[in-house]
Order: sequence, then C-alpha cells, then structure tokens
Amino acid sequence: MATASVAFKSREDHRKQIELEEARKAGLAPAEVDEDGKEINPHIPQYMSSAPWYLNSEKPSLKHQRKWKSDPNYTKSWYDRGAKIFQAEKYRKGACQNCGAMTHTAKACMDRPRKVGAKYTDKNIAPDEKIESFELDYDGKRDRWNGYDPSTYHRVIDLYEAKEDARKKYLKEQQLKKLEEKNNNEKGDDAASDGDEEEDDLRVDEAKVDESRQMDFAKVEKRVRTTGGGSTGTVRNLRIREDTAKYLLNLDVNSAHYDPKTRSMREDPLPDADPNDKFYLGDNQYRNSGQALEFKQLNIHSWEAFDKGQDMHMQAAPSQAELLYKSFQVAKDKLKSQTKDTIMDKYGNAATKDEIPMELLLGQSERQVEYDRAGRIIKGQEVILPKSKYEEDVHANNHTSVWGSYWKDHQWGYKCCQQTIRNSYCTGSAGIEAAEAALDLMKANIARKEASEESPKKVEEKRMASWGTDIPEDLELNEEALANALKKEDLSRREEKDERKRKYNVKYNNDVTPEEMEAYRMKRVHHEDPMKDFLG
Repeated sequence: MATASVAFKSREDHRKQIELEEARKAGLAPAEVDEDGKEINPHIPQYMSSAPWYLNSEKPSLKHQRKWKSDPNYTKSWYDRGAKIFQAEKYRKGACQNCGAMTHTAKACMDRPRKVGAKYTDKNIAPDEKIESFELDYDGKRDRWNGYDPSTYHRVIDLYEAKEDARKKYLKEQQLKKLEEKNNNEKGDDAASDGDEEEDDLRVDEAKVDESRQMDFAKVEKRVRTTGGGSTGTVRNLRIREDTAKYLLNLDVNSAHYDPKTRSMREDPLPDADPNDKFYLGDNQYRNSGQALEFKQLNIHSWEAFDKGQDMHMQAAPSQAELLYKSFQVAKDKLKSQTKDTIMDKYGNAATKDEIPMELLLGQSERQVEYDRAGRIIKGQEVILPKSKYEEDVHANNHTSVWGSYWKDHQWGYKCCQQTIRNSYCTGSAGIEAAEAALDLMKANIARKEASEESPKKVEEKRMASWGTDIPEDLELNEEALANALKKEDLSRREEKDERKRKYNVKYNNDVTPEEMEAYRMKRVHHEDPMKDFLG
C-alpha cells in the first residue's frame, strides 16, 4: 500500500488504516491515487510503496521507485558519420596540408597522401567534417549497440534471402538434371506410357526438397562461445515420439528408479523379460559397453599418465591424449606378444599337434622300485624330488624353526622361542619362560599400582626441625640466641646482595642450632605468600 511518510498515529487511526487497506485489496474501496493521478496497486508491499524519509513526500507516490535522478542534458544521439559542414575553395591557414580540411591535421588525415598537398595547389579542397561531442553516462560508454542503426539490418536479411534463393535454384537444377538423365535411359514406349508421371515429377515440390532437413532429426547443433563462456547444445528431437518412455516400461513402484531431473534410469526396468524383445536395457548397460567403455579407459589412462609425470590432459588436449593412448596400446600389445613368444620358446606350446608323452600325462614310468616295511628302498633308484631355487631348511641364529611359524597379537615370529623380532638370536624354552615371568611381573606391578591409586594413603604433615629432623613438642628456644641468630641472618643476606663486602678465608660451620634454623624459617621468602613483596 503506497502511503506517505506521516507522523505517529493512534490505535484507532491505525485500525482504520488497516481496514481501508483490506477493503482496497478486496475491491470494495477505490484504489489510492498518486501525484500524477494514477492509481496505485493496493497489493504492492509497504516496504516498496513507502518513500524514504529524506524525500519528504507529502502525497502517496511511487516516483521513488522510478529513475527520478535523471540528467536533463543526457542524450542518446550519436555521431553523424560522414557529415560535412563547409566546402572551402582556397587553402586556409592552419588547415590540413594534405587535403585542406580545417577539422584535422596532416598527421591524422585519412585521405590518400597526395603527391603535392592542397596547401601548394589550392585544388580539390576537402570539406570540413562535422565534429560532435557527447556526455555519456557509465552505461552509455559501455553500450556496444550505441549508435547502431536498426534500419541497416535489412542488408543482412537480403543476403540470407539471396542465399536461400540460390540454394533452391541449385536444388531444382539438380533435380531436373536427374530427371532428364532418367528419361534418356528409358525406352520410347515406357516414356509414352509414363508421360503423365514425368510431368508430375517435373513439378518439384519445395516441401519434398526440404525433406533432407528433416532427416537429421537427431542431429545435435552446438553454439560455441556463448555469453556465458561455454558451449550449449540444442537437440531438435530427443527421441521419436512413437517410442515408449522409460518410466512407462514397468509401472511397478519397486522397479528401476527413474530420475526425472536427469531423465536417467540406470537399472534395467524389465530384468526378467527376453533380451531379444527388449530395446532398452538401462543406462548402465550403455555406459559399460561400446564406445562409452573405451572413453572411460581413455580417461583412466590419461589420469595415470598425468600422475606419473607425463604432460597429458584429457580435457585440455583430447587429440593428444587419444594419440598417446593408441600408441600405448600398440606398445602394450607388442610387449605382450614378445612375452608370449619368449615363454613358448622356453617351455613349448601345449596347443601344438605333438602328442604329450604318457609319462608326463599320467605321471607314471616303467622304472621298478621295491621298498621294505620300513620304507627303505630294496631295489631300484630313489625318486629324486625337484629342488627349489630358494633355500630350504636353513635356520639362522640357532633357531630350529623358520620365520613365520609363530603368530600372536597380529605379529609373526619364531615358534622355537616365540620371539617376534626378525633375525633375533634364539633363546629356546628358557627365553619363553623368561618372557612369561616378565609378563607376569608386569601384570602384578600394574595391579599393585591400580590398587594403590584406588585407596590413596593420607599423608600426615609433620613439622621438621633443623635439617629434616622432627620438631619435638617440648622444644624451647632461647630468646637471646634467637635474636642473635636473626641479626646474623640479616648480615649474611646483606653480604649476599653486595659481593664487595664478602671476606676472604670465610669458614663455615655445619652445626646448625635450633635458633639459627628458626631464624632462617622466619627470614626465608614464602613464594606462596601474597604479601611477600611488602616484607622488609
């Protein structure tokens, strides 16, 4: 509701104002009129209709929403290109030495440089150009269409119409040429019988000529370098309208999910149907087959090559990435064939026509070997087991088992000594017992520590006498000796502060009397005392 900035209203006036606004919105009361006599829409919000306080608007108006700070000197006119104002007959002083115009100098002259300038010939004096100056605002200076004449666009329309007419004329000529060649090849009797049909064929219908345009209904047209900076694509027809939409193939709620925003259905909507009768198998089927799979492998190859330090980027240089991928595939196939040939040369090809010996096929031979009841060989040669190239049954550092024969707490070790340190010296059963004893001792210490933490003992504060001894309750101090000890303590503290008064050959006595200890306690600094800075 457009209202003027008014003073404070009473509750009754405010209620009447609200009722009037409701009546105007309902159409029961006439709309409010502004300064110019125009009706104000009652549905306009108050924050838009109310004018700022500094405008001092006395009547309701929407003028503050319009561009009320307009420059009266601003104009949308533009330079009159090619306009001339005066044609002189003789050369004038200060004019261009080349053409004779007064509006520019010889350095800025746009005419053809004359062999002898107009200054010396007084002939063919060029007219003066019309010089104009405009005061443009911020938008006017940056308006790319400022000064454009829309009437000149008819030239572009005429050019396109001429191209279209030439195209139609060329198509008609090609069609007539084909019909003439067909008529020359036909026999005379056929030509007589089909005379009417030929006349119909000669009438080339423009609609039939334009059928070539409709054939590419699935063609994607792209506009590159748009105002947004990217490329946009427009598809004429997304699909033939006779085809059934994806979401209508299976109306079951629990079937494949259809995303209406991207128009994608990843899973197969009819998984139990005959594959020969289905024309749509889901988007995942197309993404994992055909050229989509090849494009995915190309992307993976470019990422891996970039991680290994090769200057390759799929989006920045797609042609280079595809060429490098093809060369990589050729090199990979060549290496694979070389490896295959090497293995075949060394071990032979089992797919050849040579028959495999029965000894190798059945694992049997004609050799006779006799054993006794203990398993010893009586007659024949013992079968030699093939040896590996790796060392077997070699135990280092006095171990009797190999590394990895023991497992505990996610660690490998030796079974003989249950150690989990590689290449350690074997300690045998003694090491196992020592490790168990150390583990038991550690558990006992932990339990004892936890028990002590659960029941802490109360520490009794004891008064300590000189140098750590307990103060007896019946201790009596000599007042005179205590006073002498205090003076002696003050004297020693002064000597500590002033190094110059320290005497040579000072002898110290380790015997401390109770009075001296009491004097030390009285004079020492109590760091936890908040009044320690005020002590003398």
